[in-house]
Amino acid sequence: MTDHRDRFLQLALRADALRFGEFTLKSGRQSPYFFNAGRFDSGAALAELAGCYADAIDAHAATCGQPEFDLLFGPAYKGITLASATAVALAHQGRDLPVAFNRKEAKAHGEGGSLIGASLDGRRVLIVDDVITAGTAIAQALAIIAQAGGEVAGIVIALDRQEAVDPEASRRSAAETVAQERGLPVVAVASLGDLLAFTDASAEFAAQRERLLAYRQAYGSLGAG
Repeated sequence: MTDHRDRFLQLALRADALRFGEFTLKSGRQSPYFFNAGRFDSGAALAELAGCYADAIDAHAATCGQPEFDLLFGPAYKGITLASATAVALAHQGRDLPVAFNRKEAKAHGEGGSLIGASLDGRRVLIVDDVITAGTAIAQALAIIAQAGGEVAGIVIALDRQEAVDPEASRRSAAETVAQERGLPVVAVASLGDLLAFTDASAEFAAQRERLLAYRQAYGSLGAG
């Protein structure tokens, strides 16, 4: 496991953003773990999280040469904070990039419109968000960026659950579906596979491994192994 993945999982556990137990997901599935990026709710936690995002982006680019981008876009609402914090982390690494995000509802007064921040027109845009579930929010972000004249270069998320949207059909995860149907690289700071490796290497969390394996067996995507 690369360093940023281990750092991210340790941070998520400390922040209570990652929890083990019995959780009912929106899909109705009973999951042995739950992730909530809203729990990264302090300056120190956000700074460390943003560093993990920046390192994940760099690691993927070093391996695959992608994504090539010149603007960060954060979909409302969690993506706003995540894109802004990641921009700060990249600036500390010597790469100062513009940032933009959207409002849920267009503003009719002041500057107006539904977009805030730098212009997307002619820019190669990296979407920064917490997770991809059914892909609905990402589809909305893609439409917003296209309408503003930008070109989506890729998507980076915190955690890829590597969970099949429909286990009885393609067994593709939401991230795999977006990557294949849209032709976009989807970069995850960490995945379910990384979480399994992390629990296997940790005496404290080793007891969670069998439950995670059973969940992956039932709902895992093809990419989850």
